[in-house]
Amino acid sequence: MMKKLLLLGIVPALLLGDDLRSLLDFAKQNNDLVNASKISVHAKEKELESAKSNYFPTLDASAFYKRDDDASPFQPGTTYGASAKVGFDIYDGGKKSYTKKQKESEHKSASFTYKDTKKSILLSITQDYYNLKTLKATLEAQEEASRAVKAQLERMQHFYEAELATSDDVDRLQSAYDSNIYAIESIKFQITSLKKGLELEVGKKIDSLEDSKFDKTVQQNEDELDSIAALKYNKTALLNLSETIDSYYYPTIRIEDTYSVYDYQDKPVLAGQPIQLLNNQNEIMATVGLRLFDFGTLKEQKEAIKLQAEALNQQIIYKSKEQQMQLELALQRIYTAELNIKSSRSALRAATSALKTITEKYNAGIVDNVVYLDALSSKTQAKATYEKSLNNLEIAYAIYYYYNNKDLEEFIK
Repeated sequence: MMKKLLLLGIVPALLLGDDLRSLLDFAKQNNDLVNASKISVHAKEKELESAKSNYFPTLDASAFYKRDDDASPFQPGTTYGASAKVGFDIYDGGKKSYTKKQKESEHKSASFTYKDTKKSILLSITQDYYNLKTLKATLEAQEEASRAVKAQLERMQHFYEAELATSDDVDRLQSAYDSNIYAIESIKFQITSLKKGLELEVGKKIDSLEDSKFDKTVQQNEDELDSIAALKYNKTALLNLSETIDSYYYPTIRIEDTYSVYDYQDKPVLAGQPIQLLNNQNEIMATVGLRLFDFGTLKEQKEAIKLQAEALNQQIIYKSKEQQMQLELALQRIYTAELNIKSSRSALRAATSALKTITEKYNAGIVDNVVYLDALSSKTQAKATYEKSLNNLEIAYAIYYYYNNKDLEEFIK
């Protein structure tokens, strides 16, 4: 009994299609481009950890074996040993500090790029979702019209067989019916094509779509796009890289402590007594280095990097202007979509009423099939236009939220 109850609870859930929220949630975890961007963030994180590790001392170990064919009286023919060296940069001109800052900025840039990639793909999914809903509504309207034409065609064929109608009446309806069948198949292909693209974006097969709508609110505060923030951090990373190049002109101080052990074969002998050789050695060495002249190589590198940073700055300025423009257009798009809904609703109401009246007159023989087919086409077009206007309003709000740098899922009812 318990199994039956569980089955009854599971089956309806399986029959339900995907709504927009579930598609977006799934895509965030399974879209290949989103995952690629996420991996890039992890790569930058590893580079940052590497830059932080540069502050710690280094430890190197080595071993050697040396053999001379002609040993001298004071030098053994074969020498071998091992050594361990600890090194630490006391001062590097700020190179490590600026490298760390550069990697921090690159990591933040990658993080914002990941967010922007995710939001862009979710917007694309949203647009495809509502466009697919529009195509399906158009298909339903076209199929409804096709059924009506088919019914009138069959009716006219009966009249023709009874010699109450002409072949021209039948041929006109047959042509209209064939055109409807072609239109239906064309829309089905568009649906299949768009659905395949949506499945690629989401990362799974889609059987059916449930209705979803956005909350209709206008934001008071405009947040900067993640793509602009990514550019700003890229610019900061380049400026830190230019400072790293400057650090090569500053002195570097490094201290190293090396401990070595040795052993020998064929030890030299003097006056019958073996010569004392080193068995171990501890060596401390401090090194001071300074770049004196390089024919302007580093200076030119720094200038090139600064020009790259200025190029990014120009992109930032352009993208900021573009965001403001898109926000203004998004508000206008919403306003236009709302007007279109009112207009298309009225057109659908009028076309439905006209078709009902003309159908009655057509059945009574008062008007010909040309008038009837025109009325049917007008009603079909009006219905498709109305459904499209509803979906266009949802797309308009999605675009508006995107250019406000909002998460689309937060605004789905």
